[in-house]
Amino acid sequence: MAIGLIIIGDEILSGRRVDQHFPKVVQLLAARGLQLAWAEILADDPTRITATLKRTFASDDIVFCCGGIGATPDDHTRLAAANALGLPLVLHEEGKRNIQQRIVQMGQEAGHEVDLNSAENLHRLKMAEFAQGAALIPNPYNNIAGFALHKHYFVPGFPVMAWPMIEWVLDHHYADLFNREPHLEQSVLVYETAESALTPLMVELEAQYPRVKVFSLPSVGDANTRRHIELGVKGEPAQTLEAFQRMCEELTRLGVEFNNI
Repeated sequence: MAIGLIIIGDEILSGRRVDQHFPKVVQLLAARGLQLAWAEILADDPTRITATLKRTFASDDIVFCCGGIGATPDDHTRLAAANALGLPLVLHEEGKRNIQQRIVQMGQEAGHEVDLNSAENLHRLKMAEFAQGAALIPNPYNNIAGFALHKHYFVPGFPVMAWPMIEWVLDHHYADLFNREPHLEQSVLVYETAESALTPLMVELEAQYPRVKVFSLPSVGDANTRRHIELGVKGEPAQTLEAFQRMCEELTRLGVEFNNI
């Protein structure tokens, strides 16, 4: 079962803001023995968001989607999710109560009465309009919930809200997946060697150890480091240990310079 991440926002693609979700989600998953399979960044384009969600809903993937669930004109994710499934957008009653409680709380903190039927406060209820059948994802920051549909989990773009909500989903719905696949990763730095010279070894290792992936990360070097390649193996621990030993033996036989990391 693959895990995917969708990040929505013109501000990311324009460079006005630097995305923080990708590295954090990778970290949250790794802490639970899980790994991200794919990620996409989308503009605030309802047609593209709808098409992307239609495709991912058709998969069996677990998908986290960050951004676009507010109530401003550039927030399209809630309607796009409903359209992708061919479902009506309806007001979620518990979500509505959560928003109204938050409005009252903010009024109390500001020391004034609130009118829940004012145009402004009625507009805020749009944040509780989800595709029919959606479940809520609690938001510990301000109690304005995200929503879940078909193993897709929609959270705000604000990291302070999104990240604990993603953790909640993982811990409440997917704890049975945690650390299911034991994983080991080992690598070395190979100096002044072309990747093409190492490719036959990489192919051989993956053929000999089917539960291991081989990776190479070239670097041109800098003022402090010579040109090198990080060459490594990762996967099922027992096979990874054997593959790593075989890799080091072959590097020694080839006479290339390398150091363990």
